[in-house]
Amino acid sequence: MRAFRYLVLAGLIGAAVTAQAAPVTYKIDPGHTNVLFSWNHFGFSNPTANLGLGEGTIVFDDKDPAKSSVEVTLPLADLDTHVPALDEHLKKPDFFDADKYPAITFKSTNVQAAGGNKFKVTGNLTVHGVTKPVVLDATLNKSGEHPMTKAQTVGFDATATLKRSDFGVGAYVPNVSDEIQIRITTEASVPKAGAAK
Repeated sequence: MRAFRYLVLAGLIGAAVTAQAAPVTYKIDPGHTNVLFSWNHFGFSNPTANLGLGEGTIVFDDKDPAKSSVEVTLPLADLDTHVPALDEHLKKPDFFDADKYPAITFKSTNVQAAGGNKFKVTGNLTVHGVTKPVVLDATLNKSGEHPMTKAQTVGFDATATLKRSDFGVGAYVPNVSDEIQIRITTEASVPKAGAAK
């Protein structure tokens, strides 16, 4: 009888621990995040631009990925092609129209495990005032304590392909490709108590 009671108690403790397990919220580190997009230019080259991170949050539950989410804001003021004249052109009305639409945003609507450390992250991408669903193919690179900051940290890579004309940014198609390749790499850490949000 006593052994049975211990077994029931152990089961209740286990259930309580499981119930307390919750998704972890991480703040994305802009210093270790690149959001790169590339396109084909008249068949001659494949330029790449980086969108700087304004702010972003990853909620990650490795036991139940469906409880995970991601939300980011990418200000066009930080767009960087390494060619200042091109930076300015891309911000003009025939492309992003950054004065009217100053940021790109992504907010996930669904996260699914895709085997191993792979995930399908579906979300709403808003560019140029147009919101469309986009699927990111994400890979968890590493999860654990960061050796420099001692903070619990996750790192992901992700890729996606989209058509810019779907977002009303169709200037010079097809000479400048409609299809855009997106590559993301990021680190995100649990904020320390008392840290600025």
